[in-house]
Amino acid sequence: MTMPKKKVQISVYLEPEVMKTLSAYAARRGQSMSLIVEAAVASFLSPDGEERREAATSKRLDRQDRRLARLERDIGITVETLALFIRFWLTTTPPLPEPAARAARAQAGARYDNFVAALGRRLAQGPRLQQEIPDDVSDPAPQDEPDS
Repeated sequence: MTMPKKKVQISVYLEPEVMKTLSAYAARRGQSMSLIVEAAVASFLSPDGEERREAATSKRLDRQDRRLARLERDIGITVETLALFIRFWLTTTPPLPEPAARAARAQAGARYDNFVAALGRRLAQGPRLQQEIPDDVSDPAPQDEPDS
């Protein structure tokens, strides 16, 4: 018959918030705080503990990498959309004679306010442009692009 090993007592100092979290966790699990701390220290010191932490870090980095890739894609869509619009606008809009240009400038403020309101509605209601464009767009010959 094997005699149980005698446990050694230690004293540790915990931040109040950590102690509160530990106490709540122990209460939820119906276990003593000592047992939970012992298991946590054993897990931290175990040979595969470093591997588990590395795996968790890798998982987080992979998630961040995917988010960054989506952000790059969305910025690319934005830049290309703006460039396409500017090219189209410049190639299809003839310059106005001065009296008509003055009248157009007078209407610009109201037209801009309407644009901002429409953009706000689009962002609030969706779908967003990046949702309308597939992730794996092949590069077909341009059909609707204006000639430069």
